[in-house]
Amino acid sequence: MTTVPLIPREVLFGNPERVSPSISPAGTRLAYLAPVDGVLNVWVGTVGGDDFKPVTDDRDRGIRAFFWAHDDRHLLYVQDRGGDENWHLYAVDLALGGTRDLTPFDNVQAQVVAVDKRFPGELLVGINKDNEQLHDVYRVDLATGELQKVAENPGFVGWLADPELRVRCGIAPTPDGGLVVMLRDGEQAEWEPALVVGQEDALGTSPVAFTADGRELLLVTSKEANAARVVRFDPAAGSTRVLFEDPRYDVRDLTVNPDTHQPELVTVVRERAQVETLDPRLAGDLERIRAIHPGDPAFLGRDHADRVWLLEFTPDDGPVSYYAYDRASGEATFLFVHRPELERYQLAKMEPFSFTARDGLTVHGYATFPPRAGRSGLPAVLNVHGGPWARDVWGFNPEAQWLANRGYLCVQVNFRGSTGYGKDFLNAGDKQWGAAMHDDLVDAVGFAVERGWADPSRFAIYGGSYGGYSALLGATFTPEVFRCAVDVVGPSNLITLIESVPPYWKPMLSLFKTRVGDPDTEADLLWSRSPLSKVDRIRIPMLIAQGANDPRVKQAESEQIVAAMRDKGIPHEYLLFPDEGHGFAKPENRLRFHAAAERFLAEHLGGRHEEPPAG
Repeated sequence: MTTVPLIPREVLFGNPERVSPSISPAGTRLAYLAPVDGVLNVWVGTVGGDDFKPVTDDRDRGIRAFFWAHDDRHLLYVQDRGGDENWHLYAVDLALGGTRDLTPFDNVQAQVVAVDKRFPGELLVGINKDNEQLHDVYRVDLATGELQKVAENPGFVGWLADPELRVRCGIAPTPDGGLVVMLRDGEQAEWEPALVVGQEDALGTSPVAFTADGRELLLVTSKEANAARVVRFDPAAGSTRVLFEDPRYDVRDLTVNPDTHQPELVTVVRERAQVETLDPRLAGDLERIRAIHPGDPAFLGRDHADRVWLLEFTPDDGPVSYYAYDRASGEATFLFVHRPELERYQLAKMEPFSFTARDGLTVHGYATFPPRAGRSGLPAVLNVHGGPWARDVWGFNPEAQWLANRGYLCVQVNFRGSTGYGKDFLNAGDKQWGAAMHDDLVDAVGFAVERGWADPSRFAIYGGSYGGYSALLGATFTPEVFRCAVDVVGPSNLITLIESVPPYWKPMLSLFKTRVGDPDTEADLLWSRSPLSKVDRIRIPMLIAQGANDPRVKQAESEQIVAAMRDKGIPHEYLLFPDEGHGFAKPENRLRFHAAAERFLAEHLGGRHEEPPAG
């Protein structure tokens, strides 16, 4: 067992001290998220000064994302109620004070579509108030709050504005799971198909920006390639020019200059995230940035003069660090780390690994070993990511650090169907929920055991969303492999999962039907891949946690398998959070869940746990 000091759960899962810095357009002020009476709010102050104060007054869920309006006067953020994901867009007036709800409609979701520095007093917002399945686009006047509809939604699931802040690109899903990039010459013109993408490339394709003249598109797409790459698409000629590609790994982020609309930086996540330049004039900047900090860098934003860049650096064994980089001097100024208390503790290193699955496919993952505990015969937790169209990455991960600190080997696997490794790997997960995707997880357990890392009799499976589904599979499909299972907001019945998606997801149902299964024509397949269908096979302890307001994986997904276990007398624990949705936003709920999970894992795997406070 590891002998390093126990890291308090509060340090890992409570609110960060400060996070998400953002520079004002004029470059004179800095904003960030920090708690006020235990709730995350936006703070603003002078760059380099000590006058920071909160400018928002959220007293419930905390603000998790915000941005500056280009007028240098307003801050904007989105917030929902109780985790229902019906996001409202709020504006904070830093000159006069006060906060306004720019989308004051009940049971409506707002999505920010576009902002542009040339139009500092306006922005475009998608709102589904006229049709709950579709977001129309509105132009918002920040001074008056007036909403003007500028695009009626004919069935699109995404929008893109040109440099004149005109909505001229829409993404239309196709019945076979593909998509069509639709374009129009002006806001009164007819929509025309410009690029058709099949199902195999749909998850790897995303229009990013128009070029400065509004005639071409910058896209990230895997069409005619294995991995998603950066291309410049000329719809008039129907041609593409490749600007950046990696034969194996997908492009994750593309940074476009807000003045020239030219691509500047591209991020590819291989074993670690790597930033490369598409503009030779930035080569010196990138070289200096790499020398600032050993963690993986990320570009957070810039001022209007393009003089100051904000940067984030993520190591695997320490807190996230933030810097302001002055392009004129080439010097970087340290701002803060997100959780300074972490610096008092010894954290674990995260190690990439790969193995060959039973059908010959190469699968990648990360192992985090408990410090000072050796590398053999360890109790282990298979921590499965959600999505499933996402991936685990190298870097600071609070759950990996928590598990390692408690004495467990944390194993994270990018099973087939995960993104980032090219479309061949992604599409190998089609119709493989509860089949080959789960086999990859079981094979990862076998790999860790064969290497001698893990004790096969003390291996847990743990995860949220798709990861929660995997935990339920572990308890029902392969209970012989796992000692116990922890499921957070995981679906138990794939039929009811797909039939109960939020209304604004219904245009994307073809994605689920082609990649998971169609309840109308493949109900037997979906039922056979559902944990609820094999509830009789559960023979390991289970902990299930659910948010009552979850719009994606409804409460019924947990309730129905809990009811089945209760009827059959199968031991289990069930935590229902009445003020949460798809995951836990409130720190008190995160701490309550992790306290329960820590006690549960210690009981069944033998690891350490933090005692509750006396009294």
